[in-house]
Amino acid sequence: MTMAQLVKPGKNYPLGATFDGSGTNFALFSANATKVELCLFDNVTETELSRVELTEYTDEVWHGYLPEVQAGTLYGYRVHGPYEPHNGHRFNSAKLLLDPYARQLNKSFTWSESHYGFDINSCAQDLMIDNNDNAACMPKCVVVAPLTGLNNAVTVSDNETIIYEVHVKGFTKLNPAVPIEMRGTFKGLAEPSVIKYLTDLGVTSVELLPVHGFFDESFALEKDLKNYWGYNSIAFFAPEPRYCQQQDLAEFQQMVDAFHQAGMQVILDVVYNHTAEGNHMGPTYSFKGIDNASYYRLETQDKRFYINHSGCGNTLNLAHPRVLQMVMDSLRYWVEVMGVDGFRFDLAPILGRQDQPGNDNFYTHASFFAALRQDPVLAHVKLIAEPWDIGHGGYQLGQFPGNWYEWNDRYRDAVRRFWRGEGNMIAEFARRLHGSGDIFEHHGRRPYASVNVITTHDGYTLHDLVTYEQRHNQANGEQNRDGHQSNFSRNYGVEGETTDADINQIRNQQKRNILATLFLSQGTPMLLAGDERNNSQYGNNNAYCQDNEITWLNWHVEDEEQVKFVQQLIKLRKQHPLLNRLNYQHGQQVSAKTGLPDISWFNCHGEAMDESNWHNKALKSFAMMLADTSTFDAKKEANIFNDDALLIIFNAADVASNFQLPNLTGNWSQIINTADSTAEITNKLIDSTLLSVAPFSCSVLTYSQNDTQGTQ
Repeated sequence: MTMAQLVKPGKNYPLGATFDGSGTNFALFSANATKVELCLFDNVTETELSRVELTEYTDEVWHGYLPEVQAGTLYGYRVHGPYEPHNGHRFNSAKLLLDPYARQLNKSFTWSESHYGFDINSCAQDLMIDNNDNAACMPKCVVVAPLTGLNNAVTVSDNETIIYEVHVKGFTKLNPAVPIEMRGTFKGLAEPSVIKYLTDLGVTSVELLPVHGFFDESFALEKDLKNYWGYNSIAFFAPEPRYCQQQDLAEFQQMVDAFHQAGMQVILDVVYNHTAEGNHMGPTYSFKGIDNASYYRLETQDKRFYINHSGCGNTLNLAHPRVLQMVMDSLRYWVEVMGVDGFRFDLAPILGRQDQPGNDNFYTHASFFAALRQDPVLAHVKLIAEPWDIGHGGYQLGQFPGNWYEWNDRYRDAVRRFWRGEGNMIAEFARRLHGSGDIFEHHGRRPYASVNVITTHDGYTLHDLVTYEQRHNQANGEQNRDGHQSNFSRNYGVEGETTDADINQIRNQQKRNILATLFLSQGTPMLLAGDERNNSQYGNNNAYCQDNEITWLNWHVEDEEQVKFVQQLIKLRKQHPLLNRLNYQHGQQVSAKTGLPDISWFNCHGEAMDESNWHNKALKSFAMMLADTSTFDAKKEANIFNDDALLIIFNAADVASNFQLPNLTGNWSQIINTADSTAEITNKLIDSTLLSVAPFSCSVLTYSQNDTQGTQ
């Protein structure tokens, strides 16, 4: 009997290819197709062995069960239907298509003009269908045996979360402690030396740049470049093949398990706002050929064109129940089976836009957010928004549901501008130190909702932030016109690297200032991988297409001193609950012991900041005091610290500030002085009430009414 004769009706749920130990059920949603063919391929040569028509059609799902199809079988789809771009339909059975629910791809992507569903040589642009077969160049989907779900999730309290943003390949590609054959892979990231490095650093949660299967854009490949970051997803259930050493699906799960065993969470950066298929002139890989009119947001007046809130050509249509189902199924799969602990959503306002005539606005209670909130699996994982897209009203910082975290670019810009010495920054800088309560303190939201970012994958590294004032993106092939223009950076006299000792001294000091600020602020700190190591991208602030030494982390021995400084900052943050408070403080609670309010602000005379200070455009030095107002603290009783208060003095002026310490009875000890090139966190008793704070520096002091000082 032929494979077509063996096919049984099967079931319309679950979607995707489901192997039951004997055979495989295939189910594919398409509301507008007229015919669906399942294509099976030889595992070695990828020769097409057979085509099986799925004749069963239930609830807009085409389905069939093949008792002879085993795990490891390669497959794809050819979907028939009208090619009518003006009506939103782009069916083309000459194109082999990926299953949107594919759990694994057999190889990385290969570009070919045959991926275009239209004739690229026709003057009719995308209106003339192309009949060239693209199967030889397409990765194939793999039928997989069900994995046992990873069930050792790590819980980290919201206010104690410390995020570390990592690129899977870039973190290990040049790491000498990782075996060469594992560098750049999930296995490499799971190596004991890497796990130890991260646990020694002290971070609680590792956030991975996109690991869903993604394709390189043709325009990048034409310039001999690649999509390095991975924000071009096409397979929402499958790990990216280029990160798998042996194309073993379990490698990702084993990596997550290694992090969990070490007490760290894994957060995935996910891209559910658009796909790799681009706009009307883009290729056809999957959704566009399966049911373009359902999967994508299309212009109402002419459905040939795509709504483009992503800036990447198209926008996924989460208002469609089947598309929303796919995203929710994908999220649950990565939690329940792969074991991840949370997600960072790229261009997240798109997920909250409504698909209603005349109403495409962001809505805090959109169906996607409502679905997440009630889902028994996803309601308890970390949800982080990039709170902007390029659509109208696309900037939504502070407007996401109460259980979400959000990347805070207001924090980023304020910290950069303050430390480079701009005037009129005191009030804005203080609001960001306070956890951005002016943005987030509503509807029960907490300080940890603000993910405090200063550098991320998108932009300068910390080292480049104090080394370059102009972007240097020539290698991207766009005449240095791409990337952010307003970087609020400073080079201190020389553009780029220099041997000038004075310039290097101030640059290193500024890096310590920025790192100290990150971990001394209320909110959730996020550290870009490599910033603790002086990693540089040579002034490239848009290195999305650089899969090379520009983006791969260096592992220079001379950077260990700064690594140690970051380790100590994180340790300090963990030991002092004053630095990661669960609630916003406004100076209203007062310590029964010291009489100090929970938070207060001082000028250099040791006096409380008044309105004239806050509005003094020339003022660049001030202090924030955080006081312990609790009557009992288990950590304090356990002798982790005995401090009654922390005083943090910031001086962004180019001259020293003689800072009068507040007039209190007790002991002051200096634990951080970023002007100290040794970058040591100490416990130095201060015997004077007047402290000289060096230009461009930060000092942290502990205060205690008792003779016994806190242990660091």
